[in-house]
Amino acid sequence: MDPVSQGVVGAIAAASVSSEKRRNDLRYATLAGWLGGLLPDADIFIRSAEDPLLNIEYHRHFSHSFAFIPIGGLIVAGFLWLFLRKSIGFRRLLVFSTLGYATAGLLDACTSYGTQLLWPISDQRIAWNIISIIDPIFTLTLVILSVIALFRQRAILPRISVGFALAYLSLCVVQNRRASAVQADLVASREHTELVEMATVKPSLGNLLLWRSIYRVDGEFHIDAIRVGLGSGKVFEGEQVEAYDLDELRRGLDPYSTLADDLGRFAHFSSGYLGPHPTEPNVVADLRYAMAPHSAHPLWGIQIDRENPDQHVAFDNFRDQADREGSEFLRMLRGNPPAPESSEEQR
Repeated sequence: MDPVSQGVVGAIAAASVSSEKRRNDLRYATLAGWLGGLLPDADIFIRSAEDPLLNIEYHRHFSHSFAFIPIGGLIVAGFLWLFLRKSIGFRRLLVFSTLGYATAGLLDACTSYGTQLLWPISDQRIAWNIISIIDPIFTLTLVILSVIALFRQRAILPRISVGFALAYLSLCVVQNRRASAVQADLVASREHTELVEMATVKPSLGNLLLWRSIYRVDGEFHIDAIRVGLGSGKVFEGEQVEAYDLDELRRGLDPYSTLADDLGRFAHFSSGYLGPHPTEPNVVADLRYAMAPHSAHPLWGIQIDRENPDQHVAFDNFRDQADREGSEFLRMLRGNPPAPESSEEQR
């Protein structure tokens, strides 16, 4: 999730085991947990000007795995020990740092981006698709509770925060199941149930009401928006686009070429949700993400150049339709269908 969420979840996890009998224990725990929650995302600095995919390949990689938790906790504790060794024992600092660090991978796995929790045993990108990368209700509530706890020095408040976080994530699971049930009904209504090759639902930005549904049938991705509020679910039908197969994309390429390798890396990153960009013929898009949940206009993709197979692909972000799709997103979030003129443009 976003850095604020990562830091505050690490902070409340560590502070929840602090003791009011120890002077400033909660403050040290909050600091160590906050830094522990943030450190795994230092992998964003792994990048290369020559290889644009290096950054997305190593983000949420080894630093977010279960295996790296003791090492990450030790790094944070060792750094803080340089400044706090006269105020707190190293072992206690290590406990706080490790608890904070341990939350990062698990929290990221709750989103749809993909997190390699099982590295080095497996390179599977685990994504539970239950919460958006940014969720204001979740994050702001935890920040407020943490600030109050710091001022009042009451360990009960971080424990309440942990309870809130678990309850909220449980609600996320419920909403994911509800959206999945609506998707299953939608697939059945189209007589696609026996034909589905892959499918997912994921929350749209910053909320638990509006979800992106995407599934593959007969070489096409069907993309729709699903709103699950207090009543029954509502479907906003979206677009159907060609699904790209990795083997087809690699056809005619030297299997040991840079381009063939980059296509495989991007397919792994996007969990196979590959398709075309509506207006860019040489782009392979990650169809998991769009500004509007019913849209096939991607947030990012790679530029391929078959004339230069030994050069790395370019990784591009696309924001050219952000204003229009942003307004469509707000309409659907309020329970209203997309504007008719917009739907015609998309089709």
